This record gives sequence, structure tokens and C-alpha cells, in this order.
Amino acid sequence: MRTCLDHLISQPHLDVVRVRSEVEFLTGCLEELRQQEEISNDAFLDAGAITGALEMIANHLDLGVPQTEVGELLRAQLSRAESIEEKNPGLDAAIEAARR
Repeated sequence: MRTCLDHLISQPHLDVVRVRSEVEFLTGCLEELRQQEEISNDAFLDAGAITGALEMIANHLDLGVPQTEVGELLRAQLSRAESIEEKNPGLDAAIEAARR
């Protein structure tokens, strides 16, 4: 998930479509990884915090919140993603492997 956040943060301009696309990818990917037992139910639930935060950020974009504030909201999720990865090693790699 850190990689997902880094990707969004690196964009010069974020829009609702891009963020919601990432939410859809994460949601589907996490569900599939859980069903295939590649990640635990706990990892799935932990990752839900990031997908929820990204959905909230998409709503902010939809309401016209400035890009600078959106960037701050995204950066605030980095430490959360790092904590989730520490608790669930390999989660980010599993997500990114599904992206390919």
C-alpha cells in the first residue's frame, strides 16, 4: 500500500477518477489475496484503513478541496501504511505483484 500511496503522491494533479481507480484496485486485490489465503484476514482488515482513507480523499477531491490539502492527507497515510506493512510483512509486495 505504500507503493500505491507513493504513486498517488507523485502525480502532479490528482482527480477523483484516479483515486477511486486506486481504491477499486486495492479493494479487489485485497479481496482476491484474502480468498487465495495469500494474506490473513487481519492483514485484509488492517489494509481497509488505507482504502477507507483513500475513499475519503476521493470525496474531498469531489468537493473541490485544494490539491495541497489532498497531498497532505495522502502523506498522512504513509506512516499508517508503514505500520500495516510492519505488522503484515510482504503485504505491499503482494499487492504490487497483483498489479502486473
